[in-house]
Amino acid sequence: MTFYQHISELRAELSASTSAKEIRQIRRELKAALAQMTRIGAGFDTAIRSV
Repeated sequence: MTFYQHISELRAELSASTSAKEIRQIRRELKAALAQMTRIGAGFDTAIRSV
């Protein structure tokens, strides 16, 4: 599964959730996944600039 797919799945789960506890957990997971995708993107940009 790609990061984009994972993030899309988390967003879908978040919109369908009704439990406050579940919503908090999904938001934490989504925040972590978005941060990781940002780090990967920054690393890719750095690698491209050095070529």
